[in-house]
Amino acid sequence: MRQVTKLAAVTLVGALALTATACGGSSSSSKSSGDKGVGLAFDVGGRGDNSFNDASYAGMQKAMDEFHIKGKSLTPREGESEDDKVQRLVQLAKEGYNPVVGVGVVYSGAVKKVSQQFPKTSFAVIDAADNKGPNIANLVFTEEQSSYLVGVAAALQTKTNTVGFIGGVKFPLIQKFEAGFVQGVHDTNPKVKVLVKYLASPPNFSKGFGDPTEGANAAKGQLDSKADVIYSAAGASGDGAIKVISQSGKTAWAIGVDKDQYKQPSLAPYKKIILTSAMKDAEGAVYNFVKSVVKDKKPQVGVVPHSLSDGGVDYAKSNPTLTDNKAAVDKIEAAKKKIINGEIKVRTTP
Repeated sequence: MRQVTKLAAVTLVGALALTATACGGSSSSSKSSGDKGVGLAFDVGGRGDNSFNDASYAGMQKAMDEFHIKGKSLTPREGESEDDKVQRLVQLAKEGYNPVVGVGVVYSGAVKKVSQQFPKTSFAVIDAADNKGPNIANLVFTEEQSSYLVGVAAALQTKTNTVGFIGGVKFPLIQKFEAGFVQGVHDTNPKVKVLVKYLASPPNFSKGFGDPTEGANAAKGQLDSKADVIYSAAGASGDGAIKVISQSGKTAWAIGVDKDQYKQPSLAPYKKIILTSAMKDAEGAVYNFVKSVVKDKKPQVGVVPHSLSDGGVDYAKSNPTLTDNKAAVDKIEAAKKKIINGEIKVRTTP
């Protein structure tokens, strides 16, 4: 997900201070109403994670460029409280940003509270589906479906009949990734063993999603246990896993998450071992939400789902090691069709 030496520094900066990134010359002066542009509150790790946050920021940037609006993004601190998240959203709304997007389920409660204080501002929270309100959109994804597909790829690629899953934090969202991956592996080859390792439990999200060293240690342990394909759903921590796999000297593969990590510039030194990635289109979700507010004037509200059927999730086809294997791609594509038509029901819990 990130080149560890650089990304650890990025994570440290984000952990030590609340960082505001003003885009397009947006002002920092406070005001209680107005449509200055789009406001974005990052999840743990902030920009530079080659994953979830970067994808959300790309959606924001695309909307800014296309609709000629300004924007502002804010990064969390390590170990912050719920009140910190609330104040971050309040700051964006007070300064006149509309809409305001909370990146990650950690903003669920904060969005619920702040949306009531600013009824004329549209809010979205990514990965939470339980917020009800006339000005809240819940942008959700069927991550278990894309995880199933990379599970098929892992089962077809392994030579040791052992693969690994590394989850950032053990809570329902990431367990969806685990459930889909394990099902995809076992539906393809029941003899393949799946090693599962979580880096942290709530509320320790920084350790789970923002610590490449933890990801590296987990991957090393799975490599030592003969795993030769490892799927990390761990944000920035997964970058450490990718680096360790690349430098292990073993014939082993990484599977990325959220974005096509084979294409991420900071992961270029390791891309040859990134077999595929379980992608979710946070970029498109953020862009479409902003569009609904600033252009269409019909803000998305309620639960807004994204799945295989609409391209909201998918698997990456950039690494020739996978794409040149026609038999493997045919099997993955067959599974994809069966999920879309309902023939395969993918579990959401392990």
